[in-house]
Amino acid sequence: MANPTVLVTGGAKRIGKAIVEHFSRNGYSVIIHVSTSLEEGNHLAEEMRASGAKADVLQADLTDEGATEILVELVENHPFVKDRGGLDVLVHNASKYSQIPIEDLTVEDMRVMNRLHVESPLQLTQGLSLSLSSIEGCVIALTDTSSGQHWEKLSHYTASKAGLRQLMFGLAGELAPRIRVNCVGPGAILSADWEQEHFDNVLQRVPLRRSGTPEDIASAVFFLANASYITGQELKVDGGWTLSP
Repeated sequence: MANPTVLVTGGAKRIGKAIVEHFSRNGYSVIIHVSTSLEEGNHLAEEMRASGAKADVLQADLTDEGATEILVELVENHPFVKDRGGLDVLVHNASKYSQIPIEDLTVEDMRVMNRLHVESPLQLTQGLSLSLSSIEGCVIALTDTSSGQHWEKLSHYTASKAGLRQLMFGLAGELAPRIRVNCVGPGAILSADWEQEHFDNVLQRVPLRRSGTPEDIASAVFFLANASYITGQELKVDGGWTLSP
């Protein structure tokens, strides 16, 4: 039988790269989606193929509905998926993260965030549902720890991630029993350049008193991908941050 197969959106860098590498080490054929990071994605795939793994790169702008539709077709007809008889795991990791003060936030900013974090995951899940259900595959989305919280200048990001979280819960119910759907909520894992001071302050409130690593997230995603009796859950990988007042 062919290797199990995973598609990771935004899979060339940071957390996405760690997820791709973790699945590859564990015998999966990996399809690495990229938007602008084609060079990084090709380099990653070449490294994996050199070590005997199966890896390929597909490029698409997920903020574009037509490009996302083409991506669905490419995945459905990909040799990894055809040989396997379906897609085992779909990981919604692609994301954008930047500050916008609320007074400067535009409707277009929100549209881009909702397109990337809500609409494209829906489109990909719907489009690939037959490939997933044919081998009782699963969907895993990366959310965050912002539920019920205020994050300065990140209303567009947290609102769209809340939409993603709720969408996944809805899909978990509607796609059962053939497809499982879960979320992984990363805590303080990697900081952007502009948030280092805030990131350091957050770590003071994390019970484990340290940041996590991309591999921590990759391990959680892999766990849920192989946990056959778990669906409709959000696993927070945050060092206990959500315990803090």
